[in-house]
Amino acid sequence: MATAERLGGARWPPSSRCFLLVVVLLVLMTDGALLRGEAMAVGINYGQIADNLPSPSRVSWLLRSMQVSKVKLYDADPHVLGAFADTGVEFVVGIGNENVSAMMDPSAARAWIQRHVQPFLPSTRITCITVGNEVFKGNDTALKANLLPAMESVYQALGALGLRGRVNVTTAHSLDIMGNSFPPSAGAFRGDVVPYMQPILGFLAMAGSPFLINCYPYFAYKADPGNVPLDYVLFRPNAGVTDTSTRLTYDNMLYAQVDSVYAAIQALGHTDVDVKISETGWPSRGDPDEAGATPEYAGTYVGNLLQRIQMKQGTPLRPSVPIDVYVFALFNENMKPGPASERNYGLYYPDGTPVYNVGFRGYLPPMDDMEYSESTRKAVHLHALILILIASIALNLS
Repeated sequence: MATAERLGGARWPPSSRCFLLVVVLLVLMTDGALLRGEAMAVGINYGQIADNLPSPSRVSWLLRSMQVSKVKLYDADPHVLGAFADTGVEFVVGIGNENVSAMMDPSAARAWIQRHVQPFLPSTRITCITVGNEVFKGNDTALKANLLPAMESVYQALGALGLRGRVNVTTAHSLDIMGNSFPPSAGAFRGDVVPYMQPILGFLAMAGSPFLINCYPYFAYKADPGNVPLDYVLFRPNAGVTDTSTRLTYDNMLYAQVDSVYAAIQALGHTDVDVKISETGWPSRGDPDEAGATPEYAGTYVGNLLQRIQMKQGTPLRPSVPIDVYVFALFNENMKPGPASERNYGLYYPDGTPVYNVGFRGYLPPMDDMEYSESTRKAVHLHALILILIASIALNLS
């Protein structure tokens, strides 16, 4: 008891000891809050087509320090899913196009879920499976025909395993499924896509799953920089564009693209399917013929988009429904094929340095997660002891 009541040679009255206990608790609670943070509504695409990315355990710390609440994968990497156990981060996992046709077999679909999803629940919050990605962008007619049966098979497997309602099933589309997207009210799917899209929409409505669309206003600007207003695609102040049919005014291209997808869905008889943006972003670097691929414009686009998300803003057609967005992407990926822009959509370089500043205060620890957790714990305790020592000195001087 004498040791507990003395520090620095002075006996402390009960009131002082109580004060110090409160200080220590506040320090511990504050540091814990800093590590947890208040989750943002934005999602992040975590691609891994690179040979220089940090370990998933370090990425887990980075994303949580960024206060990101949702992550979308293009596979179901067990190392990633395990690294996010008990973090509360919500995951979308993916079945690649190369495996879509195999998923038509109910036993294969069930086996995939048992291997890639079930072992990680409920510690890791897996809430959605995407079957395929941008299937209608290519020319594989067999893949297109097999997409819906594969989605239905995965959905049935989830039901058999008792996971329906916890995990939903959908697929992500490229915006080039649109035959017309302007004005938004005239939005329509391509004629060759409609026979596939009609039953897919019926499935999504029945399953309560969202329609995922990858929207990149950057592509429109890159294709015609002389005629596409930069302010309009970057969410900067501008006069906007009015849809003469609905009299709705759009001050940015992304919202116009989303509402054109809603119009296309409605034209096929559905008002019961929600549209979510599964990818959007802006490259920070490109080839000489890729206009606008600069850190300045990338930071402006993503930064202004994040402001809209934080405002819980909806599109002009659905103003009361906040847009649901997954930004592309977390890191620059040095092994992606195609033009230089494809390798430069990241918010961060692989070493954890921000490519541009949009307000994220992320930190990539220089060591493995377990080591960092231990060092953080020790730092918190040292912080508390230092405060105790300062308070002791102050009391002795008073």
